[in-house]
Amino acid sequence: MNRQAALALGSAFLAAPAALSAQTTIQMTLGAVPEESVTPALWAAQSGMFRKAGLDVDVQSASSGTAIAAGVAGGSYAIGKSSLVAIITAHAKGLPFVFVAGGSLYDTKYPYSVLTVKADSPLKTAKDLNGKTLAVPALSDLTTYATKAWVDSHGGDSTSLKLLEFPFSQIPDALAAGRVDAGFVADPVLQEALDAKKVRIFAHAFDAVATQFMVTGWFVTPEYASKNLAELQKFKNVMNDSAKYIVGHPADTVNVLAKFSNVDPAVIARTHRIGYAPLEPKYIQPVIDICAKYKAIPAAFDAKDIIAAGLR
Repeated sequence: MNRQAALALGSAFLAAPAALSAQTTIQMTLGAVPEESVTPALWAAQSGMFRKAGLDVDVQSASSGTAIAAGVAGGSYAIGKSSLVAIITAHAKGLPFVFVAGGSLYDTKYPYSVLTVKADSPLKTAKDLNGKTLAVPALSDLTTYATKAWVDSHGGDSTSLKLLEFPFSQIPDALAAGRVDAGFVADPVLQEALDAKKVRIFAHAFDAVATQFMVTGWFVTPEYASKNLAELQKFKNVMNDSAKYIVGHPADTVNVLAKFSNVDPAVIARTHRIGYAPLEPKYIQPVIDICAKYKAIPAAFDAKDIIAAGLR
């Protein structure tokens, strides 16, 4: 072998691992509304956890769960984050999205999304809400059904409520201005509003669903899941590891969430950081059941039906 050929072969040999690495790195674009349950994905991307697992992940901010679902269905996003209700109702309508990783966990011990009223509001009981105007981020999401369930279970009449859609970020100002009587608000917006004395917590309405349940989750189309199961298993594992790190080191992830959500890091640092639910049916079933109770879907079904096969 002449010297030139040997050098060429040696160069090719040295380049092979890098080329192989580039070929085996799977690109994934994620769509997520900028609230706290996106943090595990942000941290995994920033810390290199995804790349170590062979995933090249880009997390993009989206305006709503509806926009994310459209993006996942159309291929703009490989994976999206959504409230459970959106995926549950889509399933009932024959649009079979499936979850591939757990998201935020509601735990009654650490409520991060609550029903609020104006700081000096005279409203005190569920009956006081009868006939009143309430703000929710969407008329057909979990905040709506949880509010109705809480009112009904505490002596009020949910059929008398007047519900209006407002983004979480606008609800405190709407309350302060008297445009609505009560409204559902989540951290970090909740903490900002409490600090500014615009609102006070009226009720932990999510307790009417269950003391623990999954609020958001990461989902894909069944077609994507069947073709990329190994990569999605890696995604799920990284998200679980990232969530565990965040729970144990909340201060480390303040800045990454602040940058993505455009919320003051000091405000995020003062909130009680949320927990994360593993992808298990028991954390999903209560949401399916309340959707059926308030006729968002015709009937309840087994939570396993909306978890990707192979990841259950």
